[in-house]
Amino acid sequence: MEKGIKIKNKFIGQNNYVFIIAEAGVNHNGDLKTALKLVNAAAAAGADAVKFQTFKADDVVTNAGKMAAYQKKNIGVRQSQLEMLKKLELPENFYRPLIKRCRDKKIIFLSTPHGSFNSVDFLQRLKIPVFKFGSGDLTNLPVLEYAAKFNKPMILGTGMATIREVQSAINIIKKTGNNEIIALHCTTNYPTLFNEVNLRAMLIMKKKLSVLIGYSDHTRGIQAPIMAATLGACVIEKHFTLDKNMPGPDHAASLEPAELKAMVKAIRLVEPILGLSDKKPTVSESKLLKTVRKSLVSLAMIKKGDKFTKKNLGIKRPGVGLKPEYYNKIIGCVAKRDIKPDILIKKNYYGEK
Repeated sequence: MEKGIKIKNKFIGQNNYVFIIAEAGVNHNGDLKTALKLVNAAAAAGADAVKFQTFKADDVVTNAGKMAAYQKKNIGVRQSQLEMLKKLELPENFYRPLIKRCRDKKIIFLSTPHGSFNSVDFLQRLKIPVFKFGSGDLTNLPVLEYAAKFNKPMILGTGMATIREVQSAINIIKKTGNNEIIALHCTTNYPTLFNEVNLRAMLIMKKKLSVLIGYSDHTRGIQAPIMAATLGACVIEKHFTLDKNMPGPDHAASLEPAELKAMVKAIRLVEPILGLSDKKPTVSESKLLKTVRKSLVSLAMIKKGDKFTKKNLGIKRPGVGLKPEYYNKIIGCVAKRDIKPDILIKKNYYGEK
């Protein structure tokens, strides 16, 4: 296991703890009250962090930029990507009340700097504890390198990427001396079809990339993130909304508050179920061990001088006598004393063959 990474008071990558990011994204629809309610919902669900997106639309896309197919479908309106994104910006005057609400609700405030040096600088001034970049910026190496120099943990979405592209992003970050990196397997489509999730890619990433691995989910429902947690994802990121029927590009592929809470609860069960890597008796098993396991026992009256045979030597509970592994060794040996039926055999009850 790679060395754990600390975000605020949370240790990621150690003892199977899963850091859960409730991705509010742009689901605030430019409304502060909605954004604050999203913080409340994320905290009530038990998520570790709630994440928004920091960008100026003019810094993200040109006038010629077209909407993605899923955006056209989910919004139902034809417009340029620039027009759409301008309505979804998180105004600067929202940050202070959102951060305060997060502090009050004891949930970590995060925001994704969308592809610009300005967004990185803005979030750095807010002292956010980690930089999380979306999949669209995985190949934006100049900005990744710039952010990495602030020496904060870096979380990278890897949707649409090859393993080589992910490695290139990791290399550019590590060249700055920043080794606190988490790569999130992801499929960039909203919603993601189940046959395009490919969770086994996480296993390849674990094998080939010397960083912690998590999962960013865009499927409907909560099955995929729970499965990712069982495969060892140390971070789970999931979009959520107050209402899937709200207008906007991401609401349809997001969880509603009750679903988010159910996901968090299920993942918190995965953690103790996975346990530690050692194979050894648990505390409760240790208490049952002597009762459940078996020992060598006499099946009939054995006189001193008689030989132990398969007819007079058996294996029964409890497991407080000689272990069954001595069975073949004792068969043919001579009894050194009289042994009544149903008596646990001890080492001094038999001699050599």
